[in-house]
Amino acid sequence: MKLNHYVLFILILFTLLGLTGGCKERKAKTLKATPNDLPQLKDSGRLVVLTLYNSTSYFIYRGQEMGFQYELAQQFAQSLGLKMEVKVARNVADMERKLINGEGDLIAYNLPITKEGKNRVTYCGNEIITHQVIVQQTGRQTRPLKDVTELIGKEVYVKPGKYYERLVNLNQELGGGILIKKVTSDSIGVEDLIAQVSEGKIQYTVADNDIARLNATYFPNLNIHLSISFDQRSSWAVRRDCPLLAQAANEWQKNNATSPAYTASMKRYFETSKNLPHSPILSLREGKISHYDELFKKYAKEINWDWRLLASLAYKESNFDTTAVSWAGAKGLMQLMPSTAHAMGMPPGKEQNAEESIKAAVKYLGITTKSFMQIPEPERIHFVLASYNSGLGHVLDAMALAEKYGKKKYVWKDNVEKYILLKSQEEYFTDSVCKYGYFRGTETYTFVRDIMGRYEQYKKKIKL
Repeated sequence: MKLNHYVLFILILFTLLGLTGGCKERKAKTLKATPNDLPQLKDSGRLVVLTLYNSTSYFIYRGQEMGFQYELAQQFAQSLGLKMEVKVARNVADMERKLINGEGDLIAYNLPITKEGKNRVTYCGNEIITHQVIVQQTGRQTRPLKDVTELIGKEVYVKPGKYYERLVNLNQELGGGILIKKVTSDSIGVEDLIAQVSEGKIQYTVADNDIARLNATYFPNLNIHLSISFDQRSSWAVRRDCPLLAQAANEWQKNNATSPAYTASMKRYFETSKNLPHSPILSLREGKISHYDELFKKYAKEINWDWRLLASLAYKESNFDTTAVSWAGAKGLMQLMPSTAHAMGMPPGKEQNAEESIKAAVKYLGITTKSFMQIPEPERIHFVLASYNSGLGHVLDAMALAEKYGKKKYVWKDNVEKYILLKSQEEYFTDSVCKYGYFRGTETYTFVRDIMGRYEQYKKKIKL
């Protein structure tokens, strides 16, 4: 009898344990299925934003997170009282997967709106209309094409993918005649082709209109008005079980599309010229480069620089204009980012003070130099200048790429500079040796060459 009671007890115990396990399992499933909608986000105080590295969405410049989509997402997060955290996906499919799996709350990227996509996500928030355009030169001696039929007989250079496919379809619609040149080199991307159009190396390429608009701020001789595709709606996205977050994003977009912050971001990326006009030497007869030569001489000694090199850097940065403010927010004679200036001890409100700007810049240059002590002079200076322009991380990435692909990691010209250029290409900025993602390397490549070239001219014309 006692044995039967014991067996019965064991059976009841296992039954209870089984039920408890089942309850735990159901509870776990319930918790997993609970949406992380707006109320839960406000409880956590955090919004995790998913995006991709590129010139319009997200990138790091001079140590600062930047990008049009990044800034808009930050404005949205602030409107909700949330702190934003960015996670960068490998591609669009990876970004959607991360969203659906709960690894992020919002996709802040121009995600094409499709019928199939509506079964996976809820499109919301920042919505734009994009289309593909012909990128061509404009000027007195060049008459831009105004109709797609004028493409017949013209060479158009494009990368494989949607641009190539659209040109093939357009060519069929026109009955043939467009000379489509497929660019298969992994080292050349869409923005490289746009630069080649500006330089006159090729006549035509194709890009999305937002990419084309951004690049036109770098190359004012471009015409981007000829559309060759239908409009494509794109927007942000959230999970389908987050209707309150979607509603908040839609309301934010509606109410803030004309706000000062939104307008400032639009101007920064798509309207403000990225090129400063430059003037000649102040007085060749008097041996003066600028009004600030004495300050350059005073502070260049602290880092054992030739003062003329420091002057060449300032010339490139601001054209010796103490009131200059770049599209990225860098200020003053030496164009330091606000956070960098603060870290270097510049007093608040002194960004337009020439001496404070030079003093802070020299301190920053000295700190940067210490990161490259393994590189002997005069080679080291190229790496320091590149870091001043791009931020240290991108230069370290380019050095790692150079080493991986058999180039000299401690030589700038024709070695590391080649890979700072390639950091705008997905194949390279997603390489496992890279830690800082996308970067528009053409600016840094030109920056170093311009400064060093001008420095050589200063040495010939201006006494030490």
